[in-house]
Amino acid sequence: MTPEELVADHTVYSCVMGSRAFGLATEDSDTDVRGIYLAPTPLFWRFDKPPTHVEGPADEQFSWELERFCDLALHSNPNVLECLHSPLVQYADQTGRELLALRGAFLSRRAYASFARYALGQRKKLDADVRTHGAPRWKHAMHLLRLLTSCRDLLRTGKLTIEVGAGRERLLAVKRGEVSWQEVESWMVRLATESEEAAPASPLPAEPDRARVAEFLYRARRESALKASA
Repeated sequence: MTPEELVADHTVYSCVMGSRAFGLATEDSDTDVRGIYLAPTPLFWRFDKPPTHVEGPADEQFSWELERFCDLALHSNPNVLECLHSPLVQYADQTGRELLALRGAFLSRRAYASFARYALGQRKKLDADVRTHGAPRWKHAMHLLRLLTSCRDLLRTGKLTIEVGAGRERLLAVKRGEVSWQEVESWMVRLATESEEAAPASPLPAEPDRARVAEFLYRARRESALKASA
């Protein structure tokens, strides 16, 4: 079974991500599709295991195998967690709907460290651009501000919201280069500080509910094996 067939025939969930899901789309925005496929259980009984992820087959399309997705989500990977909170769901079968119902089990205070690490990596790239070119890539700066805001609000409320809502116009002004780097930098520092302050008293649990996720994955694998043997 080819990677393309896994995506075409065994996707359990797919959604639109990127600017369209964040409420930041403009006329030239791409449509980024993210998906999750459940590789048939018998494929794991071979020496050569199914791929943990697949790029394509369409442009701007990326999918994870269910177990890999769950593992990344349990470790609070920002890009993965946000997929379960996209307002633009394209497809969800029974397994996908169960996963959506389970999305709260992945959230924990681990998100603070995970989001902070990711944000630091992105910030270093922006700083390098400023040193080299005199200005950051403004689109990347906009998306980092969005991520930092999402992290702060998650830690404060216990809920992950990826749409920017009323913050759209100010963020798009950053993308257009209409806000000075000094102001953007100050904004980033403030958001990071607010996240740090919110983390200790966050309503999120200290750890994700790994047992619930493991039970879900076991049932999905078992049902796949029974279907293959029928």
